[in-house]
This record gives sequence, structure tokens and C-alpha cells, in this order.
Amino acid sequence: MSDAPFTTKLYFGPWYRRSPFFDATQRAGCKAYDIYNKMYLPAEYDDPTLEYWALNEGVTLWDVGVERTVQISGPDADRFIDRLTCRDLTRCMVKQGKYMIVTAPDGGIVNDPVLLHVDRDTWWMQLADSDAGLYAMGVLSQTGLDAEVSYPDVHPVQVQGPRSGETLAKLVGTEVLDLRYYWCDSFQIGDVPVVISRTGWSAVPGFEVNLLDGSRGDELWEAIMSAGEEFDIRPIAPSEARRVEAGIFNYGSDMTLRDTPFHVTGLERLVEEQPQDYIGKEALERIRNEGVDRKLVGIRFDSDEPFVGITRPWLASCEGREVGQVTDAVWSPGLRANIGFVWVPIELAAAGTALDIDSEHGHMTGSTAAIPFVDPNKERPAQSLRGTVA
Repeated sequence: MSDAPFTTKLYFGPWYRRSPFFDATQRAGCKAYDIYNKMYLPAEYDDPTLEYWALNEGVTLWDVGVERTVQISGPDADRFIDRLTCRDLTRCMVKQGKYMIVTAPDGGIVNDPVLLHVDRDTWWMQLADSDAGLYAMGVLSQTGLDAEVSYPDVHPVQVQGPRSGETLAKLVGTEVLDLRYYWCDSFQIGDVPVVISRTGWSAVPGFEVNLLDGSRGDELWEAIMSAGEEFDIRPIAPSEARRVEAGIFNYGSDMTLRDTPFHVTGLERLVEEQPQDYIGKEALERIRNEGVDRKLVGIRFDSDEPFVGITRPWLASCEGREVGQVTDAVWSPGLRANIGFVWVPIELAAAGTALDIDSEHGHMTGSTAAIPFVDPNKERPAQSLRGTVA
């Protein structure tokens, strides 16, 4: 038998979707792709540490077309979208956004999209790695409400980093700097129509630029790259280190349909008390009163030697007893520590609980930690960008 290393090849087939920016990512030197939400997601351009610092200090461009946009529209769209979530949307204004939990009848998390109220009677759920659009279609079919669930010609890229505002201001004017955190508006980049939201999967200052014509992905990509050239813009993959630092979760690995918002640290606040009914309300109010038996919390590993990734859940033990699983583990260049998320029984969820970890890199030790690891009040992404442009 040969001792040669086994090489895995990603097959490019017509049954997987490509974003309007796919060819541009190849020209930019993307080295690896993930299959995510039935689509190719850029996973690696360069050293993750270089990309991390570019994101934190400069401006970066991400192809996030995997964030499939599900549109809810029609005369009863407001009533219908409010039924899908434990958030109270009755006061969500046009052009305002929310971080949303789509709930199952038992309170489970169907998905956690960014929700944008883009126009009167029109909402966008922008989500990844879940069939929440089909779920919404099924729910709607049983309601009798006058609304429609559709997949519009909308394709996002993220422009993230402290110089993101300067970059986009060159393309659409300084009005973009007045967008508040989790708000959106319509703009033109040249003659390319876009909707820009002050959102992102990084918890640094940044924007999401939604292309409204999928045939013009190259034009949009090159326009943003040209505008950011003086700030050393670089295309990067979504930063695992930055999102774990910020306590941003990955649906399908950190949380699934088996979990409710009360089980995930930080998501409890999204179960808002409200008079109107929604799917899962009875179950979630019962869990609010009874409490949960387990919790997703942070973990800080004792080793300060950077390790590379996690390809499967890692078994977590405490005092010789198996107690849960590590769902994410990554080297944080900013904290100079290995950090991640771990499921543990509620009695072990307090910060500082010592754990033994059976990882693919061997035995490790660590302790539970509070999340987010940095900037718990999300002050950084919400900061004013007006002062960045002369």
C-alpha cells in the first residue's frame, strides 16, 4: 500500500450553484471552496492570520452569495413574517433590519437570518445552510394570508473592515456613512442597482452590498475592488477567528433545529415577550419558566500553540465524565489564544469550568468562557463612520 498522502478534490458540477461573483473569486486567487447552502463558498485565499488583520485594520471583500435571499411580500407580509419568529416585528420600520430567529413549533431554531424590511410589505430573510425558505412556504400555505414567499434576484457581497465606509463612499456618496447599524437603503454603483445594509458576519465596521441584477456580478466586484485599492482592499474568506471572538454562531454546527434560543448564550434576548402569537411561542414561554438543561458557551484552550481548524465535533469531559462537545475551535491572532464554543450541562456553564477535550489534534485542556470573547456590547460595528472620511 502506498504511503503517499491522500488528496481530496472538490468537483465543480452544475448541480451546485455559483454566485455572480464566482469567476471574480477565481481571478482573485481563491485556493479552496466550501459547499455551503448548495453553493460554492470561498474558503481560503491566503494565510488566515493575514486575512484576519486585513479585516480588523483595513477593508476586505467577501463573496457571500451563499446567503440565499428569501423574500416575503404582499398585503399580509407584515403579519406573516411576525409569525415566523420569536422577535416582535410590529415596530420594525421600513429600511430597518433585525437579527432574526425562525422558530419551529417546539421552539427549535430553523435558521438565524439577517432580516431586512426593505420596503413597505416587503421583507428579506438572508440566510445560509437551511431550507428556511421552503419552511416559510409550507407555513404560509396553512395560514390563508395574502402573502408570497419567493427567491428574488438578490446576491450579497460583504465589504468589511474599518475602511469599508471610505471605500463605499467613493462609489455611492457619503450618505452611506449615515446608515445606522442594522439599517439599509437603496443606492446605485454606476448604473448597477444595489441595496446596502450596515450588517456583516464579522462584528467590525462593515456593510453588505446586495446586487439586484445577477448578470452584473463582475461589474460590482471590480467597482468595489477599484474603490478600495488605495486602502489595500483584499478579497478574503469569512473569518472564523473574528466571528468566534464576536460570539457569532454557525447554523448547522454550533446550533441546529434541536436547540432553542434559550440554549445558546446570547440568543435568549431574542425571545421577546409580546401579545401576538408566533410559531413556537407556547414552547418557548414554557422553557423560559422551566430553564434549560444544557448551554452553548465559550471555551478558551490552555495551549497557546496555534492549531489548524476543527473538522468534527470534539468530545468534552469534566472530571472523567463525558459532558458535551466542542463545535468550533480556532486560533485568535488578536487574543493570542485558541478559542471556540462548547456544549455543556447547565451546571457547568459558568465561566472557568475546567474541561478535557478529545480533539483530532490529541488531548487538550481548557475552561469554559463567557461569550462574546471581545466587545460584548457590539460597540465596534455600530460606531460612527463619519469621522473616517475627510
